[in-house]
Amino acid sequence: MFVFKKFVPLHPNLKIMALNKLRNIGIAAHIDAGKTTVTERILFFTGTTRKMGEVHDGQATMDFMKQEQERGITIASAAISCAWNGFAINLIDTPGHVDFTIEVERSLRVIDGMIAVFCAVGGVEPQSETVWNQADRYRVPRIAFINKMDRVGADFPAVVEQMNKYLDANAFPFQVQMGEEEHFDGIIDVIERKAFKFEEFEKIEIPIPEEYKEKVEQARLKLVEKVAEFNEEIMQMFFDEKDVPSDLLKKVAREATLKLLITPVFCGAAYKNKGVQMILDAVTDYLPSPIDKGAVTGTDLDDPEKLHTCHPSPKEPFSALAFKLIHDPYVGQQTFTRVFSGTLRSGMQVFNATKKKHERIGRIMKIHAKERVEVAEAGPGDIVALIGLKLTKTGDTLCSEEHRLLLENIHVPPSVIELKITPEKRGDQSKLGEALHKLTTEDPSFNVRYDEETEETVIAGMGELHLEIIVDRLKHEFKVDAIVGEPSVAFRETITQEVESNYRHVKQTGGKGQFAHTVMRIEPNPGKGFEFVEHIKGGAIPAEFITSVRKGLEKSLDRGILAGYPIVDVRVTLLDGSFHAVDSSDMAFQTCAAIGFKQGFMKASPILLEPIMKVEVNTPDEYIGDIVGNLNRRRGKIEGMRRHRKGSQKINVYVPLMEMFGYSNQLRNVSSGRANYAMEFYQYQALPKAIQEEVLKKIADEKK
Repeated sequence: MFVFKKFVPLHPNLKIMALNKLRNIGIAAHIDAGKTTVTERILFFTGTTRKMGEVHDGQATMDFMKQEQERGITIASAAISCAWNGFAINLIDTPGHVDFTIEVERSLRVIDGMIAVFCAVGGVEPQSETVWNQADRYRVPRIAFINKMDRVGADFPAVVEQMNKYLDANAFPFQVQMGEEEHFDGIIDVIERKAFKFEEFEKIEIPIPEEYKEKVEQARLKLVEKVAEFNEEIMQMFFDEKDVPSDLLKKVAREATLKLLITPVFCGAAYKNKGVQMILDAVTDYLPSPIDKGAVTGTDLDDPEKLHTCHPSPKEPFSALAFKLIHDPYVGQQTFTRVFSGTLRSGMQVFNATKKKHERIGRIMKIHAKERVEVAEAGPGDIVALIGLKLTKTGDTLCSEEHRLLLENIHVPPSVIELKITPEKRGDQSKLGEALHKLTTEDPSFNVRYDEETEETVIAGMGELHLEIIVDRLKHEFKVDAIVGEPSVAFRETITQEVESNYRHVKQTGGKGQFAHTVMRIEPNPGKGFEFVEHIKGGAIPAEFITSVRKGLEKSLDRGILAGYPIVDVRVTLLDGSFHAVDSSDMAFQTCAAIGFKQGFMKASPILLEPIMKVEVNTPDEYIGDIVGNLNRRRGKIEGMRRHRKGSQKINVYVPLMEMFGYSNQLRNVSSGRANYAMEFYQYQALPKAIQEEVLKKIADEKK
């Protein structure tokens, strides 16, 4: 019989365990692979919750937002602390939907290890690849959990093969399944040679059934052969055909996992409570502690060429990264922060190196999803919520005054879809503005701009679902009912030719006037964003006014010149100019730079760029022809097709976002509801000339 563990909340004076006993992990995967269900089981088996919440009934502990409970999906990453066999685990559950990829991005920036969850039927899905690539970017060691092994069509070896083929994961099964599909009822640990069955909430060890003994030995031999590549002792034992002790095999497998040389793969059925305790053991056995992860490196605030190394020790100077903001109606703004070195205490003054301002820490909270427990201090490896910070935003570095450094920021993908939004009641305009400001501080992938010509507020995000959630939150959290327009594409503007702009700004209105003169070269800068270079010689423009020129240029980028869209991929070189001892000022040079840039931009053959989406369609074979034809009509470029499983294929294609509106309904009609698709942002590309003319004409007509 299963004995319920006593529910013990975190004590306010809880001291952190030894650093080598701490695990900061994330759970990430494609939508519907079962991440949140896995998390719920982990919380239950660690004694953190007394009952298991389910996604389908809206009771999941980690999905505590109203919008998550209604839709049965995870939207915001949630952090929670729990313990297992003497180890402390900080766990972050992340969304699987591509519209909320920023949540995965910022979580991966602060965790040390990851559980990648795959569906045993669906295998490697499009978002699985996205998450895997994000983890590669931050060099996060990971283990894989093949979930839903009890489903019809579940295929453990096929998913491992897909991981190696499509993710280059170097994945190796550390377990052998017992039974298939609905008869899946046990798991054999390959390293320990132990078999387990699962009844209710219990994991029961049993002798390895005779029919599985040879399979286990073959799987172990393959694992030994792989691990031998990284250890001479095991290699010698392998050649001598000696049995490798479990402890040695586990130790070397752990080292290889931490170096991203292999990915241990485990299996189970989280919804039926099978395999969850074993994945918890794998977290402590194979994923890194802050000590394993080692020091983080930041650049010196005053000298970017100089590097600072922060070791995970409470005696080192303090350094931390703010990775998420939440506005809580009861305590105000919570700033989720990962401490990398030193000790943080409530009431302590810290330096925000990104803003170059000081902040005072109010309260420090350990988080249990929507519940929180106040603690007196936080040390290396801790993930805590800070109350009382006024200036700190996502990606900001917090450090000690004596040890000023900037840690690597968080990559924010560009917003690709826009909506025009107005409050239902005219008196709610300021209320809407305040709510949108709070939402932009929480979510860096959500942007707001005000179109002065049309007097409309435009919101931009990662996809239709992203903006739908924002509008829903405005209504329920901020009590602002809004009227929204049709979704539209968030274009970008750039140039295709190099030009020189020579502009003299002179304004005399009696008394002190305005004088500024700039000569600039404006040229395309593909894929590198905005770049400003100054080549002023002989003091033609004083240093303080060169800063003003840059400010004027940067202000011009947000609201484009061709059609009001943000300007990207432009390099401006300040070549020459002149100033007046009395009439020149910061504002004069800002204005001069903005007008000079505008004139030059329009001469440099400006174009619009459109977002191209990477689309993957899963379809039964009989609909391939119709679906490919439809994608071609949408200006799609087929990259390839691959066999998904018997009778179905995956089509990989790049399609402009503006052609994807209404696609889900059409796909449903074409395939009798049997095909599905997923898409994510790929890159911006030049809009075809004929379509650009149509877009510009439509914008001009709207402004009349």
